[in-house]
Amino acid sequence: MSGALSYLLSCIFVVAVHGSMLLNVYSNGNYSSINDVIGLSAAVILLDAVYFIIMPFFKHRTYAVDFMLLLILNMSMIFQSCFGGVHFDTKHFITIIAALVSCRIGYMLCRNHRWIQTKKKFIWAGIGILLVVILLFTGSRSMWIDLGFMSIQPSEFIKPLLVLACATSIAEQQNRKKVWGFNVVYDNLIIFGITAVVILFQWWCRDLGSIPTFAAIYASCFFMRICYPKAKFSKKTLIIAGSVLAVAAIIGIILAPAYVKARLFADIWSNPDEDGYQQTKALISIAEGGWFGKGPGKGFLHEVFAYESDIVFATISEEWGLLFALMTVLMLVLIVAMPLVNPPRSYYHGTMCAGVCAAFTMQMALNIFGSCNMIPFTGVTLPFISAGGSSMVTSGLMIGMIIAAQSPVFANPTNKKNKKKHKQQKRRTV
Repeated sequence: MSGALSYLLSCIFVVAVHGSMLLNVYSNGNYSSINDVIGLSAAVILLDAVYFIIMPFFKHRTYAVDFMLLLILNMSMIFQSCFGGVHFDTKHFITIIAALVSCRIGYMLCRNHRWIQTKKKFIWAGIGILLVVILLFTGSRSMWIDLGFMSIQPSEFIKPLLVLACATSIAEQQNRKKVWGFNVVYDNLIIFGITAVVILFQWWCRDLGSIPTFAAIYASCFFMRICYPKAKFSKKTLIIAGSVLAVAAIIGIILAPAYVKARLFADIWSNPDEDGYQQTKALISIAEGGWFGKGPGKGFLHEVFAYESDIVFATISEEWGLLFALMTVLMLVLIVAMPLVNPPRSYYHGTMCAGVCAAFTMQMALNIFGSCNMIPFTGVTLPFISAGGSSMVTSGLMIGMIIAAQSPVFANPTNKKNKKKHKQQKRRTV
């Protein structure tokens, strides 16, 4: 099959999925005016068409991730515009566009591993600046900056920076130093220190739900460093590292606030009107929605706090059905699994993909299992599905990293002086 034909068929598939969902909204949705459905449909189809035109200007080896990203984003647009009744969610539409733009930015920044490795210290500094911003501008032990018309969560932007910090340090595994009988890579100590500070900061700010995501990013990149050719990690080093992590986890549980400990062992059905309110309502809504749902806009979970973000899986299950909610999650899993189908072209890009996939997988698990009361409720967003501008932008940026890993640039970084010398040498040769 030719590239042009496969591209066209992929476009038709995406439009067909969105069209079938919009048809369901028209035939089964809860709306007061047909104009609400027309406005939503026009926005979704127009965004599809514009992105189809723009995509070919960015030359890739494959456009599979781009199509799946657009597919899941406009599915999210339809979901969010139907909660509590069909309407056009302007704010969510803007965050979707921001996610697509940040995806392009992530793609362009991360393609050339040689160039971005020279910016390693700026990435470290960026994490430090974000921590200072959180400390100075979010208020006492908070993670949000309230601008009035919108709120920003700076900690979300630390996730892609931490992934890049791990990936850009991977080549340093060959530069080992002997310290007290151990083979030490200074960059590894720096990355460990950065991760530890970020996790401690999250704990201090009482945003404990994000800690597993940061830990997953570090763990995935740690294993990539172990597997790096000529890294030669000794068993002694690995045992010590594992012991330190185990001790840190135990200390974290012991020092955790009382409300966290209560959440770990809570029986939501014994107190359904207080601590277990969100989860009990979420489970009841999933059961009432059944396999095929009540219909777009016909649910009642939208009256519960964080229905569009922290328990969005249950909200979708209620209105669209558990089958459709699981299919949506499957789409996210396929995006995460794409690096296995189209392998990254360098070890740096492989490490970057490992960190991104770890972050997405952990967030999906925390959101879905937390909503279903299989694990303690954490309040973590579901990537691309939950409402939230900070989450949307950072998720788009990380998807851009995956696309960059599949279509990398290996050109050496050059500057004006090098170009001038090259021209002079060429003239002499002629």
